[in-house]
Amino acid sequence: MTSKKEVDDIKEAVSGEKKEDLGEEHKITDLPGVGPAVAAKLESAGIYDLMSLAVASPAELGDIAGVSPAVARKIIQAARGMMNLGFMSGLEFAEKRKEILNITTGSKNFDGLLGGRGIESRAVTEAFGAYGSGKTQLGLTLAVNVQLPVEKGGANGKCVFIDTEGTFRPSRIKQIAEKMGANADQVLKNIFVARAFNSDHQILLLEKISEMIKNGEPIKLLIVDSLTAHFRAEFSGRGQLADRQQKLNKYLHNLMKLGEQHNIAIYVTNQVMSNPAQMFGDPTVAIGGNIVGHASTYRIYLRRGKQGSRVAKLIDSPNLPENEIIFHVTEAGVIDEDIA
Repeated sequence: MTSKKEVDDIKEAVSGEKKEDLGEEHKITDLPGVGPAVAAKLESAGIYDLMSLAVASPAELGDIAGVSPAVARKIIQAARGMMNLGFMSGLEFAEKRKEILNITTGSKNFDGLLGGRGIESRAVTEAFGAYGSGKTQLGLTLAVNVQLPVEKGGANGKCVFIDTEGTFRPSRIKQIAEKMGANADQVLKNIFVARAFNSDHQILLLEKISEMIKNGEPIKLLIVDSLTAHFRAEFSGRGQLADRQQKLNKYLHNLMKLGEQHNIAIYVTNQVMSNPAQMFGDPTVAIGGNIVGHASTYRIYLRRGKQGSRVAKLIDSPNLPENEIIFHVTEAGVIDEDIA
């Protein structure tokens, strides 16, 4: 079993960040009311660090740890005090943004659409579009590219792929890796895949990721393909719409929290439907409504273009203008031009 010191050394070697820079010099057992028994219960529920405690609710923490709401509230307040979760100046926030990692899409055009360096960590990048538009192919390309060194557009890390529709293909990963000149088996070894069979299983898998990171896995990319498939299938009809949106909203916030806590890039694909009320223009709209729209940092609409090309349109971003580019999907993954 990996020791705690080995875990810290691995994290430091992969991320280039000192332990104290991450605010993890304190252990959860340093908090008042958290002894070995309570710590064991917290860890079994996927809570390993102060940040997870700081953002928990007293009721939720009380149920998990088996303590009273008053004790849970004291634990949360102590965790917040140790984490220094207050306001910071804009200059300090800008300095913190320097920790953001970027992963190239493989296409300079596509990277340019996203600010020039690809998708970013601590953000949710959503790609929606009809089948065959390139959503999964982009995800598979990112799963390979995240393993590249930082200077080559990667994050020098591993990927977790949550597959809800049976779209993950090892042969495709090998094909992309070989075209890149990488060791295909090693690339596959650095991708952790889980097939989610329903929405509850999909939610449970997020807890496993925190556990993997605690055990030393340098995970820098999480892919969910697709985000809404199970929620859409299990909650059908207007009568269940509110329940579906509530559950989906909680899942998205857990995704956002995971990305922020561990500096992970989140890439999700989303299904679409046709809006019958749309009289003119493209009637294609993403599933999930405003819940998904507000949770996604970057929203990209993918569609087929002319002569086998694909078109990516940036729909929403906090800092980039709406724009669209053309890219191709080939044996080498996502690229600018099909030279075959």
